[in-house]
Amino acid sequence: MSLKIALFGQAPFGRDVAVRLAEAGHELVAVHVPPDAPNRVDPLAAESDERGWPLYRHKAYRRKGVALPARVDEYLAQGAELNVMAFTTVILPPEIVDAPRLGSLCFHPSLLPAFRGGNALAWQIIEGVAESGVTVFRPDAGVDTGPIVIQKRGVVVAPEATSASLYFDELYPLGVDAMAEAVAAVADGSARFAPQSEEGASFQGLVDDTVARIAWDKPGTELDRLIRGCDPQPGAWAELGGERLRLYGASVSASDHGAAPGSVLEAAPGGPAVLAAAGGVALTIARVRGPDGAKQSAGDYGFRPGDRLQ
Repeated sequence: MSLKIALFGQAPFGRDVAVRLAEAGHELVAVHVPPDAPNRVDPLAAESDERGWPLYRHKAYRRKGVALPARVDEYLAQGAELNVMAFTTVILPPEIVDAPRLGSLCFHPSLLPAFRGGNALAWQIIEGVAESGVTVFRPDAGVDTGPIVIQKRGVVVAPEATSASLYFDELYPLGVDAMAEAVAAVADGSARFAPQSEEGASFQGLVDDTVARIAWDKPGTELDRLIRGCDPQPGAWAELGGERLRLYGASVSASDHGAAPGSVLEAAPGGPAVLAAAGGVALTIARVRGPDGAKQSAGDYGFRPGDRLQ
């Protein structure tokens, strides 16, 4: 059965979901993509222009928690039978979420009910989970609390994984498949929505610079996960000489360095830098980003043995 779908999304993930749905015979009656950032063209918006899908570029659909009437009226005129939320960052009012006769489906990059919230990828790395996966659920009034229609498990989180690699290498392709399967199940009437259990549920806030600040008194294994979880954004950081440095490409190794945590043990031009960490380990850093915003190899930054990051 072909459905009339309003898709809310962005980025390559949103584009790939939209293409899969169109290839399955569904009609995209509206594609909603946030306005482009300066000097960037969103892939979903570009695909919509190329294929002639009706494209809407709104920054918001509500103000101060209240739906914008013009946005709701515009949406209702599109005649969608199902909303598909594929990597959307806008907050939709219930007047839109609950409007279609078949409701809405939303993608989330974790095994709900664990890691609800807007930075699930980062928190899974920071917390050191061994297994990840994706969930497609029907949104309700809570934050990622609605009933589940599709869940795909079994993604082993590699010890060197970053937020970026976990998403692009593992959860992205799995998520596109999950979204396509969920829509197909809704279309043929076989979808079964299972309420989320509160056992094992967790909610984590956004990973901002308060979370990303490196506390050198913590075990080196925790700092390794923090750095990988904050890669690429916002970048875990520490200070040296009053300058904020963001660290990337972390790994840990056993060490009897005896130095104060945060001290530079080794730094070679073109290579990594090795920092002392607590818990009998050394922390190897591949790249740094300084105040100018440019990334470079940690060995090229100018660290000297004995420097200490604060």
